[in-house]
Amino acid sequence: MAPTTRSFSFPRVIIEKDTDSEQSSSEEDDDEEPLHDEDEDEGENGKDSENDGQRIEEESNNKGKAPITISLKKVCKVCKRTGHEAGFKGATYIDCPMKPCFLCKMPGHTTMSCPHRVATEFGVIPASHKNTRNALLYVFERQFKPHIPPIKPAYVIPDQVNCAVIRYHSRRVTCLEFHPTNNRLLLSGDKKGQVGVWDYDKVHEKVVYGNIHSCIVNNMRFSPTNDGMIYAASSDGTISCTDMETGISSSLMNLNPDGWQGPNNWRMLYGMDINPEKHAVFVADNFGFLYLVDTRSNNKSGQAVLIHKKGSKVVGLHSNPLQPDLLLSCGNDHFARIWDIRQLVAGSSLHDLAHRRVVNSAYFSPISGCKILTTAQDNRIRVWDSIFGNLDSPSREIVHSHDFNRHLTPFRAEWDPKDPSESLAVIGRYISENYNGIALHPIDFIDVSTGQLVAEVMDLNITTISPVNKLHPRDDVLASGSSRSLFIWRPKDDHEPTEQKDERKIVICTGTEKKRKHKSKNDGSDDDDSDVDKFTPTLKGKNLKSTKSATKMRNTPRKMKR
Repeated sequence: MAPTTRSFSFPRVIIEKDTDSEQSSSEEDDDEEPLHDEDEDEGENGKDSENDGQRIEEESNNKGKAPITISLKKVCKVCKRTGHEAGFKGATYIDCPMKPCFLCKMPGHTTMSCPHRVATEFGVIPASHKNTRNALLYVFERQFKPHIPPIKPAYVIPDQVNCAVIRYHSRRVTCLEFHPTNNRLLLSGDKKGQVGVWDYDKVHEKVVYGNIHSCIVNNMRFSPTNDGMIYAASSDGTISCTDMETGISSSLMNLNPDGWQGPNNWRMLYGMDINPEKHAVFVADNFGFLYLVDTRSNNKSGQAVLIHKKGSKVVGLHSNPLQPDLLLSCGNDHFARIWDIRQLVAGSSLHDLAHRRVVNSAYFSPISGCKILTTAQDNRIRVWDSIFGNLDSPSREIVHSHDFNRHLTPFRAEWDPKDPSESLAVIGRYISENYNGIALHPIDFIDVSTGQLVAEVMDLNITTISPVNKLHPRDDVLASGSSRSLFIWRPKDDHEPTEQKDERKIVICTGTEKKRKHKSKNDGSDDDDSDVDKFTPTLKGKNLKSTKSATKMRNTPRKMKR
């Protein structure tokens, strides 16, 4: 006897079509294209599709089963509504009409029509003095202010790539530091914990030390007594002291001696600075605590002090250049705070500078130490003109695009240490600009005394974002960290004819690239280097010879010194 089978009735499927998507199918995501093709095959005749839909609805109503509807309409990734899209399209960022402007965070307009996109000046608020007769202001007027020239000198902007090392690090660059006495040495740290030493005058002389830290190098400082030693703070919870010549490193402090005990117990070190008068290294962790390490004994001294909200990350520390007893900190609790380390206890901050979002960095001015420059995640650069005045509100708020995602090193506006007027700052830009059809992310030089954009530095061959930038303390040189590559910028000489790019000054490191990419696909780890390094000379007929030599150089494997 043949077995009996039970008949199952499944609900019919209705596919809703978006008429606009057929006209702009090339602009859709890759995962939507196959569904769009199926939709076109099923609905070649518009009248037949309408009749089929009515017949399916009638059958489903008779059987008591509701049909399943699959929508192929465009959905905004921000507000999840149909009828519009948001995000990057090439070099253009399209705002969601349901959200405020991505750049200035204010409603009523989009990023493309934002008034701050053309003029970067947001608002000038003069900093008033609380007490015009106090002793600190008197000292400032007598000792500090006469050394600041009343007339601003002409800015010298490094705007041309002089040399570069491509794919130097195995992960993205996180910090840069120039040597205090050797003008041609640049130190760099990356997400994997490596520290690189590069002689950018000789270009090919470079070395990467990979045995210092096990994860992100967040800060580096040179020893004030020995310029051959470098201190580094890492997310592995350790402070290292490394000899640059040999690469031999010793650990000054380890906050995780028992290893991994869970995310609630793992301490990471972020902000770090050195007080040369007290021979101390100040470092802060991701729980809001500040630690003191004596460089003479290489041991931690005293107890940890809570300087920010408990459980919040302290991402920056900076000692005042003229008064080292003043310490400036910033963190994820939306505050930058000024401390007197002679009476450092929890809740004893001299001033609390409030921000609307996370503060990425906070620095005293490099010469007088009386100004403060902060960078926050609300796309604002804030300036306080005098630490002796009213610190309740900033002197200026400058709108700038640096609201980043998790795959980038945080943007930090930094002073030009050579500028005697203490008004020039440099910072990378997040939102790309369209330059002759190429999406580029310029590096901005901003006059923080007026909020105006002085210069935007870019190179047609650099299509990646440059969040890490450092100006040389003595030369007219800018160092940039873009993804895993380093670039050295120098001023362009307008009097000399434009020369072709010397490919011998562009070193491309290869060898472990394919292996690392293959491993990242297999282990499923979060690769933050989605913004792949691209530095390819422009293909032109007259430059074909130099392009061939550059291609030959890229195909030649080079071994880095260990």
